[in-house]
Amino acid sequence: MSDADLDLVDEDPDAGTRSRLDRLVARSATVLSWAIFVAFAISVYEVIARYVFDSPTLWVHESTTFLIAATFLIGGPIALARDKHIRVRMIYDAVSPAVRRWLDIVNSVIAMIFFAGLGYAGWVLAWKATHTPSGDIRFEGTGTAWNPPTPALLKIIILICVVLMLFQSAIHLVKAIRRDVSQDTDGDR
Repeated sequence: MSDADLDLVDEDPDAGTRSRLDRLVARSATVLSWAIFVAFAISVYEVIARYVFDSPTLWVHESTTFLIAATFLIGGPIALARDKHIRVRMIYDAVSPAVRRWLDIVNSVIAMIFFAGLGYAGWVLAWKATHTPSGDIRFEGTGTAWNPPTPALLKIIILICVVLMLFQSAIHLVKAIRRDVSQDTDGDR
């Protein structure tokens, strides 16, 4: 692995993007990554409040868990936008550009089927987390003394991220179908 492969801090956020939606998602990663810093900062606050001032908080643990979970969920669309998803490079790089195009088409179709199924499951989860059985809006809470609605919010984020990845995969499919491989010698997508 070269130094360029290890240098993730200076990476161009648009590297590997294939559409305007991908560029928007990839650029949002910088802003969204601040959630990790916020989680760190409030964790430090909790340690100081608890052990220096003997005044523990009710909200820090649940807030940190929510921020880290939300960041993890948003990583899916970001990885797809930057074309950093799992691929067997040994096979992909060894085939011709025309075969790569077909592999991209098959991958996009399979991804869309997968995301459509996850989208349905995400819709059911989000609906149950935000509505009572009678249909009234009520966000699911954690059940703790603070009881924030973070379970409902995370289920909404799951739905949004899965729908976003479904759209990204559809755009990637169209681009792969339209890609002209007659001039493609290095496999750029």
